[in-house]
Amino acid sequence: MGRNKELNQKTKDERRGQILSKALMLFATKGLAATKITDIASAAGMSQGLLYHYYRSKEDIFVELIRSAFERMNTASLELEKLPLPPQEKIRLAIETLLQGLNDNEDTGRYYLLIAVATASEAIPEAAKTIIQKENLVPYEVITRIISEGQKDGSIKDYEAKDLALVFWTSMKGLAIHKAVHGNKFKMPDADILMSMFI
Repeated sequence: MGRNKELNQKTKDERRGQILSKALMLFATKGLAATKITDIASAAGMSQGLLYHYYRSKEDIFVELIRSAFERMNTASLELEKLPLPPQEKIRLAIETLLQGLNDNEDTGRYYLLIAVATASEAIPEAAKTIIQKENLVPYEVITRIISEGQKDGSIKDYEAKDLALVFWTSMKGLAIHKAVHGNKFKMPDADILMSMFI
């Protein structure tokens, strides 16, 4: 009995992941307004009725994608800050990990594109706006603190820490969006190019 329950849960989780991945691709390329629930169901290879067992609407799926993106990004940022590494190494690790993520997973760039479009848009669900307002600055604040620490020990360039954090994130997001738009044609730059902006 327990095994059946585990298998059922695994199937549900896989289906939910499939719905989110296909919806992410559609929202990132077509936008929320132009994406229909039938488009998502079709892309996920399931009936509209089955999709409704998982999500009540395309807006619910959109909010879940935004929540999940910030949860992962902010958790990773805060975990990075806690690591017992010198600040310069934390910046290197962040750059290398982000570039690797873009290289390994098609959805990574799409998440950044979705967040960028959602942040600039008024036509998104209120719940998504609330998540963005609450969570958007966490990665910037973490990188600002890491840079400030590195400036104290002289390992990171002595510009305004907030400005360097802005350069860090806009560079990473720009690369992610470029990857989302250009797909396999996009070749990831060497991490040392990005590191040279900070050390």
